[in-house]
Amino acid sequence: MISPGLAIPLTLALPVVGCLLIWLLDKQPNLREAATLITGGVLLLLAISVFMAVGEGQRPGYELFEVIDGLPIAFQAEPLGAMFAVIASGLWLVNSVYSIGYMRGGNEKHQTRFYMSFAVAISAAMGVAFAANLFTLFIFYEVLTLSTFPLVTHKGDDNARRGGRIYLGVLMATSIGLLLPAIVWTYAITGTTEFAVGGIFAEHVDAVAPIAGVLLGLYVFGIGKAALMPAHPWLPNAMVAPTPVSAFLHAVAVVKAGVFSVLKIVVYIFGIDFLADTGASIPFMWVAAISILLASAIAMHKDNLKARLAYSTVSQLSYVTLGAMLATSMGVMGGATQIAAHALGKMTLFMCAGAIYVAHHKTLISEMRGLGRVMPFTFGAFFLGAMSIIGLPPLAGSWPKFFLMLGAADAGQMAIIAVLIISSILNVIYLLSIPVQAFYMNPAEGDAKPQGAGGAGIQWGALKEAPILCIAPPLFTATGALVLFFFADPLYKFLLPLIGGQ
Repeated sequence: MISPGLAIPLTLALPVVGCLLIWLLDKQPNLREAATLITGGVLLLLAISVFMAVGEGQRPGYELFEVIDGLPIAFQAEPLGAMFAVIASGLWLVNSVYSIGYMRGGNEKHQTRFYMSFAVAISAAMGVAFAANLFTLFIFYEVLTLSTFPLVTHKGDDNARRGGRIYLGVLMATSIGLLLPAIVWTYAITGTTEFAVGGIFAEHVDAVAPIAGVLLGLYVFGIGKAALMPAHPWLPNAMVAPTPVSAFLHAVAVVKAGVFSVLKIVVYIFGIDFLADTGASIPFMWVAAISILLASAIAMHKDNLKARLAYSTVSQLSYVTLGAMLATSMGVMGGATQIAAHALGKMTLFMCAGAIYVAHHKTLISEMRGLGRVMPFTFGAFFLGAMSIIGLPPLAGSWPKFFLMLGAADAGQMAIIAVLIISSILNVIYLLSIPVQAFYMNPAEGDAKPQGAGGAGIQWGALKEAPILCIAPPLFTATGALVLFFFADPLYKFLLPLIGGQ
C-alpha cells in the first residue's frame, strides 16, 4: 500500500511516465490511447488515496529539495488541494475517453502530440493542487501554461497561432509581471512563502496592512488563469483549440488552477480575518461582481456556441474570486464548492458542443434549431449541465450560489446578492435558450434538415448522435452534477477545515 505522502509525488511523476509511453506508442493508436487511459485511472486512484487521508485529518506532505534557504519545492495536501486533485484527475480520465471519440471522429492530426501535452499538463495541475508554498505553486503554474500552449495551437492555422500568442502572452505577462513580484514581496516581508492555516500575514499586520490592497491586486490580476476582467482575453481566444482542449481548459486544469490559486492564497497567505479587518478585498469583490455581469452580457450576444460558453466561464469562475473577496467563511465555502460544481457542469456543456460538431459540423447556435430531435442524448445532457451552471435544484450548481449569498449576507454586502440573482437570470437566457430551440423549434427555412447533416456518428433510425465515446462522457458528467447535489453535505464537511471548522 502506497502511503499518502508518497502518493503525492507519484501524482506528478505518473503522467510524465504516461507521456513517454504515449510517445513510444505513436504508431500504435490503440495501445497509445490505452496508455492514456491506464495512466488516468491510476492517477485518479492515487489522488483518491490522498483525498481520503486528508478526510481523516492527515496532512501528508513531501519535500523534493530546497532551492535556497526558505524556498523548497515541497508539497502538502489540505482539503482544497485534495479536492482539486480529485476533480482534475477524475475529469482528465473522462476527457481522455471523450478525446478518443472526438479525435478519431474528426480525423484530427498530431494525435500523439495532443495526448502527450495533456499528460504533462495534468502533471502540472497536480503540482499546483499539492503545492505547499507560493514558490512551488508558481513553478507548476508556469509549467501548466507552457504545456497547454501546444494544445491551444493544435490546429496549426492562422487563427490557432493568433489565439496561441494571446494565450501565452497574457498568461506569461501577468504571471511574470504581477504574480512573481507579489511572491517576492511576500517573502521579503515574512521570510517565507509557506501556506499556513489562518494566513502568514497574521503575524505581520503592521508591515502588510498599509500595502494589503496593492499586494492583493498583484495576486488577483497576476493569476491570469482566473480570467478576471480585464485579464480575460486569453480565454475566448483559446477557443480555437479542439473541443476536448476547451473542456480541459475550462473544467479540468487551467481556469480551475487559476481560481484555486486565488482562493488558496486568500485563505493561507492573507487569511480571511485579515482581509475582513483591513477591507483590502472589497474593491476586488466589485471587480469580480462586474466581471460576472459583464461577461454574461457578452455571452448573450455570441452566436458561436464555444464563444458563448467561454464568456460564461469568465462569469462563472468570477464566482470563486467573489467568494474569496467576501472574506467570510461562507464566501470561501461558496467559492470552493463552485470549483467542483462548475467543473461538472461546464465540462458537460463543452463536450456536448464537441459532440454536435463531430456529428453535424455545426458551431453556430442559430444553426441548431430542431437539432435536439436527432440528438436527444446530447441536448439532454446539455440541458442538465446548463441547469447546474444556472444554479437550479436539483443540480450541484445551486449550492455554491446558496453559500455565496450567505457569505454576502454575513459581510453585509446585500448588493452582491442582487448581482448573483441577476447573473442567474442572465444564465437562463443565454444557456437554456439553446436546448429549448434545439428541441422545440423547427430548422429555419433553407437550412438543411438535421438528419441530413454530415459528420461522424451513430445512426439510430431518425436519430444521429456522435460516436458513443463522445456521448457517454457528457452523460456521465451531467449525472455527476445531479448526484453531487444530493451529496453536497460530505463535501461541505470535508472542506470545513478550510474555514476553521472541524
